[in-house]
Amino acid sequence: MAGLATRRDLTRLLPAVLDHDLPAFAVGPDGLILAQNQMALDRIGDLVDRPVHDALSRRHADPAAFWQDLGIGLSRSGRVRADLGEAGDYMVTRQAGSTVQLWRAAAPELPALPAPAPPRSDIDDFDLLPVSLLILDPAANILRANAAACDLLGGAVGGQNLAALLDGLGREMGDWVADVGAGRTIGGSEVLHVRAEGPDRFVQVSLTRGKGDHVTAVLSDASALKTLEAQFVQSQKMQAIGQLAGGIAHDFNNLLTAITGHCDLLMLRHDKADPDYADLDQISQNANRAAALVRQLLAFSRKQTLKPQIMDLRDTLSDLTHLLNRLVGERIVLTFDHDPSLRMIRADRRQLEQVIMNLVVNARDAMPEGGDITICTDNVRLESRAACGRATLPAGDYVRVQVRDQGCGIAADDLAKIFEPFFTTKRTGEGTGLGLSTAYGIVKQTGGYIFCDSAPGEGSCFSLFFPAHDRRDAEEVQQQSPTAAMRARREVEATVLLVEDEAPVRAFASRALKLQGFNVLEAACAEDALSLLADQRLEVDVFVTDVVMPGMDGPAWVRTALRDRPDTKVIFMSGYAEDIFSEGRPPVPDAAFLAKPFSLSDLTALVSRQLGGNR
Repeated sequence: MAGLATRRDLTRLLPAVLDHDLPAFAVGPDGLILAQNQMALDRIGDLVDRPVHDALSRRHADPAAFWQDLGIGLSRSGRVRADLGEAGDYMVTRQAGSTVQLWRAAAPELPALPAPAPPRSDIDDFDLLPVSLLILDPAANILRANAAACDLLGGAVGGQNLAALLDGLGREMGDWVADVGAGRTIGGSEVLHVRAEGPDRFVQVSLTRGKGDHVTAVLSDASALKTLEAQFVQSQKMQAIGQLAGGIAHDFNNLLTAITGHCDLLMLRHDKADPDYADLDQISQNANRAAALVRQLLAFSRKQTLKPQIMDLRDTLSDLTHLLNRLVGERIVLTFDHDPSLRMIRADRRQLEQVIMNLVVNARDAMPEGGDITICTDNVRLESRAACGRATLPAGDYVRVQVRDQGCGIAADDLAKIFEPFFTTKRTGEGTGLGLSTAYGIVKQTGGYIFCDSAPGEGSCFSLFFPAHDRRDAEEVQQQSPTAAMRARREVEATVLLVEDEAPVRAFASRALKLQGFNVLEAACAEDALSLLADQRLEVDVFVTDVVMPGMDGPAWVRTALRDRPDTKVIFMSGYAEDIFSEGRPPVPDAAFLAKPFSLSDLTALVSRQLGGNR
């Protein structure tokens, strides 16, 4: 990853090296000289692929110490002067986020000023100050700029108008400068965009009134600040979309529960030979398809109900092989490369299969003419925290899955947005933009990490990291979860207290339980349920309650009721994820969870299992 980042940074800086009219060269993060212009070749000799210490040793007795001090100076201000003796005096700069240093020789003499010198002629070291300074006239023309300002703005800027170099103020640049110069307003600070080729850069401009009507501008690099601001805004937007998606999914799950439930009730009354049975079956199948779409929304918002299990990735991918080969077609060769000692992971098998399929489909679409897709698995041990993209992986043992393709690659500007919902580089009608955002949500909710490394024309590699588990963990899970021994059927019918604020869901659930022989008491809210339970003569065997309701929620009223009825079994049902009722609160002992939408058999089987008998 580091090598690819260095190549990208060098590509962006190469014009500045080659077009400089004095000696210039670029140095990588390991101190290796990556490129130089003809002037540097003539004055210093061929230094490409040689360490910069060779050049530093001409002036400095301890090149290694100077190199270390130079790195510290660059991390603080982004620019440092380096004396190479007869080879000249160089200004060393490194842009925020870049790994490559730009070394450019300084002119032996300062260029003639394009305009009369400003009144502050008493500043002898104006050009050597480490702070970027501009002196402006009332029309925002630059009368003088020191070396730091020229470097920050991308070259000699004397005589130019500030509006030609910066934008984003929201008003005329000349008006702002004129108001400060005339004392009509306090200068203040503004973050403005630099009009220059290459990646977007921002500077913070602070104006102060000088002598006469001149204005002094102090500039500082604000690119990192703007990047953090953009990331914060993006995270807020993603959180808002996630909450919206989760809320919509919850309401849809209630509707789908009522649709599928009443459809199940109707199908009980029709034989398969009945002409109406096929229509009811179509309704049920389409409702299940709608439930799958809702699961995608919940996956994006990370509020789906996962059923994690200890599993071997090799088995999962082996079972997927046939389906994946059908997905990629005949022009693409799908290859698997597994570590023979691969460790186990804990994940939802069905959701993980969805992630792999999404990544393979994207890889296929990136290679319309065909190519190779490779899926690799291996064990990775991190002895210390490791930064990868914007995230940091904690130290520990991981199982890594990599999906590589030989496609067109992804542009750097798009790479930062690929996991956003509805963002797609495909043409209209060819993609929804939900595939990668869904994969991201599933991986993060599983406790893993997902990264992408790509460059235009060089293909893409998606890397997934999951915490590793040992095989004995899987054996212990299997041993600790045997099928519970069923108790004998009750001689008296069990009583179920059903609490659900959605009337259609409550009606279906009540009929389903009554058909199985249960006595059912209904309540539309928690307060009604507690009123029924106030009668101590009433015997209730199972509480079946929704989690999110107006007023008191499900876990709250159940804890209250269990004080007087500690032996009553509990089943929670919700359209949200299972952990919605346990976050920040102690769990309800021995409570079961039923995710919406559920079928008639799902509901009755779970109630029977909680009671410990077969129905």
